[in-house]
Amino acid sequence: MVQRILDNKVRTRVHGWEVCAINKFQTRSSLLSSAVLGSLVAFGTFNRITFPAFLLPSGVFLLPHVSRKPLSLLSLCSAGFITSLLAIVVDTAFYDASADALSHLLRTRPVITPLNSLLYNTSTSNLSLHGLHPPYHHFVASLPLLLGPALFLLWYIRKLTLAILSALSAILLLSLIPHQEPRFLLPAVPLILSSVRLPHSRGLRRFWLATWILFNLGLGILMGVYHQGGVIRAQSWLGQQNQHDLGVKEVLWWRTYSPSVWLLGGKEVVTTDLMGMKADLMIERVLDATGRCGDRTLKSVGLVAPFSSIELDGWTGLGHGSEHLLFEQVWKTTKHLNLDDMDFEEDGIRGTLERVVGRRGLVIWKVSRPCRDSKS
Repeated sequence: MVQRILDNKVRTRVHGWEVCAINKFQTRSSLLSSAVLGSLVAFGTFNRITFPAFLLPSGVFLLPHVSRKPLSLLSLCSAGFITSLLAIVVDTAFYDASADALSHLLRTRPVITPLNSLLYNTSTSNLSLHGLHPPYHHFVASLPLLLGPALFLLWYIRKLTLAILSALSAILLLSLIPHQEPRFLLPAVPLILSSVRLPHSRGLRRFWLATWILFNLGLGILMGVYHQGGVIRAQSWLGQQNQHDLGVKEVLWWRTYSPSVWLLGGKEVVTTDLMGMKADLMIERVLDATGRCGDRTLKSVGLVAPFSSIELDGWTGLGHGSEHLLFEQVWKTTKHLNLDDMDFEEDGIRGTLERVVGRRGLVIWKVSRPCRDSKS
């Protein structure tokens, strides 16, 4: 998961640099180290709004140091402000086409990414599109998935270091957010692993190392190849749709990772991410996108969805069929698992595995209206 998504990789490294900078600040709180720490804090916050959750113990620990050295505090705050201002300028220029120069920044609405992210994630209706989880989800699902056999090494924690305190505070704070994913806790993994030690027993140590290697190999294949593994393949195929004569100008993605539009290779294809919205709302969006019978704007659209989404069976011919939409399967890969759609409470363990694993795959459908007097 660290290598798969750039955002996770950057955030994990910045957290590590932040801990190193704080350790150096404690021993030698120069103006340079203060400036580096301030820049890292600002950069990490603009990278992910959850970054401050890892800083709570560090901030409390640094209060006595900065109170005795006001110049270091001034250097830290100044560097953080300058880095934040630079990030606002870059984000505004990127997301607002009219703000292509610094002189236009004050005449437009500046894009403050952490503020926008905070406003979005404080709305339960927004988070419901991605999935809602109970407060204990990180403890019973995310941590076992990320740590595996290392979870048992928590009994061998040497001492409550700044690293382990940062990890624990972040896990507790992030558990208060209704939407929880294992990748949110990725920066906590190296912090935890750096605070534990291997068992003293030679046999137990060898057994743990063997399970650790097997765990990483298995999860590497599962998360690196199969989990949402069809997204890149599907988007790359769509980028070559002129060769396949697909003939759609808009593609809707449902229950997948957000697709990277640069994989389209500059093709004029509108990409709409429906995220995890309910099936009936998704169908309404597809109906709106295809137009209405007798309308001159009637067109075909693409729909990318996991094959494990049984709600589509009644529309794609696997169920009772539909008189409103015509689904034509134009592409499919079986190297795709939608582990975000596992519902053990509703389907049970066997039913969930039969659906998610037995019906693994990602499908591209060409969807059109079967109007008698219209051509799609």
